[in-house]
Amino acid sequence: MRLPRRPRLLLPVVIALVVIVALFFLFSGIYTDYLWFDATGFTSIFSGVLLTQIVLFLVGAALMVAIAGGNMLLAFRTRPMFGPAMFGGSSGADRYRMALDPHRKLIYIVGMALLALFSGSSFAGQWQTWLQFVNATPFGRTDPEFGYDISFFMFDYPFIRMVLNFLFTAVIISIVLAAITHYLYGGFRLQSPGVHASKAARIHLSVLLGVFVLLKAIAYFMDRFGLVFSDRGFVHGASYTDVNAVLPAKTILAAIALICAVLFFAGIVRSGGMLPGVAFGLLVLSAILIGGVYPALVEQFQVKPNQQGKEAPYIDRNIQATREAYGVDKTEVETYNAQADPSKVQANGDTSVSGVRLLDPSLVSSTYEQTQRIRGFYGFADPLDVDRYPDSTGKLVDHIVGVRELTGPPQGQDNWINRRLVYTHGYGFVAAPGNKVDSSGLPDYDAKDMPVIGPLVQSTKLTEPRVYYGENDTAGQYVIAGGNPSRPQELDYPETGGTGQKNTAYTGRGGVPVGSFFNRLLYAAKYGEANILLSGDINDNSKILYVRNPRERVQKVAPFLTLDGNAYPAIIDGRIQWIVDAYTTSNDYPYSQSESLGEMTRDTSTARQVIAQQPTDHINYIRNSVKATVDAYDGTVRLYAWDNNDPVLKTWSKAFPGVVRPAGEMSAQLRQHVRYPEDLFKVQRYTLSRYHITDPAAFYSGQDFWNVPGDPTQGDLNIKQPPYYLTTTMPGGTPTFSLTTTFVPRQGPNLAAFMAADSAAGDNYGRIRILRMPSSTPIPGPGQAQNAFQSRFAGELNLLGVGASSVRYGNLLTLPYAGGLVYIEPVYIQVAAGGGQEPYPILQRVLVSFGSKIGVGRTLEEALHQVFGGEQQQQPSEEQQTEAQPEQATTALDTAIAEAKKAYDDAQEALQSSPPDWDAYGDAQQRLQDALQQLEGVTGQGGQPTPSPTGSPSPSPTGSPPATPPATSSPTPTPTGTEAAGTS
Repeated sequence: MRLPRRPRLLLPVVIALVVIVALFFLFSGIYTDYLWFDATGFTSIFSGVLLTQIVLFLVGAALMVAIAGGNMLLAFRTRPMFGPAMFGGSSGADRYRMALDPHRKLIYIVGMALLALFSGSSFAGQWQTWLQFVNATPFGRTDPEFGYDISFFMFDYPFIRMVLNFLFTAVIISIVLAAITHYLYGGFRLQSPGVHASKAARIHLSVLLGVFVLLKAIAYFMDRFGLVFSDRGFVHGASYTDVNAVLPAKTILAAIALICAVLFFAGIVRSGGMLPGVAFGLLVLSAILIGGVYPALVEQFQVKPNQQGKEAPYIDRNIQATREAYGVDKTEVETYNAQADPSKVQANGDTSVSGVRLLDPSLVSSTYEQTQRIRGFYGFADPLDVDRYPDSTGKLVDHIVGVRELTGPPQGQDNWINRRLVYTHGYGFVAAPGNKVDSSGLPDYDAKDMPVIGPLVQSTKLTEPRVYYGENDTAGQYVIAGGNPSRPQELDYPETGGTGQKNTAYTGRGGVPVGSFFNRLLYAAKYGEANILLSGDINDNSKILYVRNPRERVQKVAPFLTLDGNAYPAIIDGRIQWIVDAYTTSNDYPYSQSESLGEMTRDTSTARQVIAQQPTDHINYIRNSVKATVDAYDGTVRLYAWDNNDPVLKTWSKAFPGVVRPAGEMSAQLRQHVRYPEDLFKVQRYTLSRYHITDPAAFYSGQDFWNVPGDPTQGDLNIKQPPYYLTTTMPGGTPTFSLTTTFVPRQGPNLAAFMAADSAAGDNYGRIRILRMPSSTPIPGPGQAQNAFQSRFAGELNLLGVGASSVRYGNLLTLPYAGGLVYIEPVYIQVAAGGGQEPYPILQRVLVSFGSKIGVGRTLEEALHQVFGGEQQQQPSEEQQTEAQPEQATTALDTAIAEAKKAYDDAQEALQSSPPDWDAYGDAQQRLQDALQQLEGVTGQGGQPTPSPTGSPSPSPTGSPPATPPATSSPTPTPTGTEAAGTS
């Protein structure tokens, strides 16, 4: 039955339209990518990667079609002259041949097209391997086994394996396709008593099998070099068994495979299956006996009974290579004879902790949010970041910094115009010194509000506070900015004291122009949004901004780099710039220990998903080779070569010349804000927990291995404590901005070591020092210090607990001090401010622990004085409690409770006013503090009230009887007043 003429014409038209639409969407995706790279100034990356992928795709597709398709054609053209009947009788293949033969050309074309598509795509996906191979840079160091430069294993060996894998795949597919073709067209038959094949089929398949075995011989030979990545032994790298059994076995197997290949090729001139059968049997038998059984016997009977001695040289190789590959080979480990008794040290002259950072960036994020958000459609990153800015005297002080980013239009106003054209950017930089708070316990901001004001704004000469590019999740979506400068519609910031708003129009050079109809059409197709094409608010001045997250932006322009999980903002040359640390990584460094990057960097921050989690890919080499910046206003990306000695970066710089700028082009202000990256530090501390040991015998025993302690402030010891940025003073040094961490033994809670990396740019940048604790003096570990804090103040905080307030422990900082290690922890009271605001923490106390002594104060100086000034508070004994006069104690207790309750009520009233009355709140907090000190004098420092004459405990300020919680619980405190929690 024939179709009518019109339907027959309609079908090709529909197919053509579908193809045209598909091609248009494909084109729009590629061309808008080009426009984005052109706007950012990195078209060389776009063109270089795309051209490399196209060439590799064509080469891979052409080679696969030539090899597999050529062999299939050869099988067809050498089919028997007399057809399938030459062997007599019919077979099942005849039915398949008769069904397929009329369509063989179409089947061949479609099959080869699919094969070309898959093989070309696979080959194109290896563009990084190819570029590293052709641009390889020598390391200048050789491996200890073969004497080859490290670059051979990093760049050449992966490419050789890639080519071998491709050829193996091509030959196997060729064998399968040739065998099927020969079978269908009568080249051979599966008949009793064996296989009957034509001469052409026998020769063809013998050659293909010979080529396969020849490739196997080459693979055996190349496998010898892959032993430097072996995981057979005690550590990664070639082990005793690998060097003394597997290495010679691979050489022998290569020779045997070469002989077997010759036997397969002999099938060309000699008929019969004896030679191929002998070759196949010899290959399998030798692979089992020589390649498998022999190394297993050596491992079982020579190595395992004497593993420490046999593996010692190879463990030493692993230690040296691992320390070099992870950049910890210059780590300075020194024994630190730490004191544990504060009475034996002189702390009066040690000012190294006087300006220590007390504000916890992971806690005060909500404080910034509630006190500096201004409007509900703004927000701050969680956690905030730590940076350094000068104070009024010019001294660099640790600051807690954040930018006020846009979270989206207000509820009920979320339409396309508001989200894409009006609410386009955040506004403002907010910062506070980390070592002090105001009279209410809030951060003492030196950059705040909208428009931005404060001493820091003046000293840094901030001129552009707008944030079009930021970390907020919504920043990943596009906005269209610019428009009509004479009638701007982008919300800049709400006007102070009113309901109006200040508008602006984007004038940055970043972004893709969308004034033309063609560009609007392309982006309408890209985002599936017709409003882009139809909106009358888009004109010749409009630009579309997308890929606005700093990390994603850098990753797009430098796909060969691995990025740190946490970008941070800084005021540089009058503008807000995001600084992103970038790494060159590899898993091909010989003898180095391979580990999961995600596992090495996992800690509290990544577990809470507030900092980007690294992928689980395994690496055994890492360098912080690049410092990248992203302008928060116009999105300008700059890459600076921070490690000029990294051969991997040199290799990529050859592949993409001019993309990475010399570090000498960094401005002085940018260098001032460079810091040692967190993820690199986490990888290095993970490595140094074992590889601080350089003696193979001690490494094998593992008795001095360390662990990164769990985070005691989170109550989950299975999640590692994060490293902390702070200014610290190492023994014999000066105060230096550092990234610090601690270690505990694999077995035991005591402190094993303290580690710090110099983070300030300069001659000592990246210097890693480890203070190893003496085994003779038990120094409490972080978990023990936290338990001591909570046990010491559990009852007292329970007595002080009123309302909905709760206690929050800040970051537990560890620092060298007065010849020992001191723990410093800020304590926050999280209060509900009323007026619909969410609870947020206010700094109220500072805890200090040195050895077994603990101090608490409203300032760091007060707490230190309690520990080192002879005023360490002790729990009162029962005799002291019974000596007190019950009547006097009860009267004083009732008076103090009444005053505390009145002060607390006044503080709550001040908080619940809109806006909160911070002056009144501070005054009430001070009165509350005085009342609480009276309570402490009556009840004793342990927090237990003196029994009343009736024998029942005295009431708490809320009238509810106190109940002492377990030491590990989180008691509910009252908000208490404070003055500066540290010195500036």
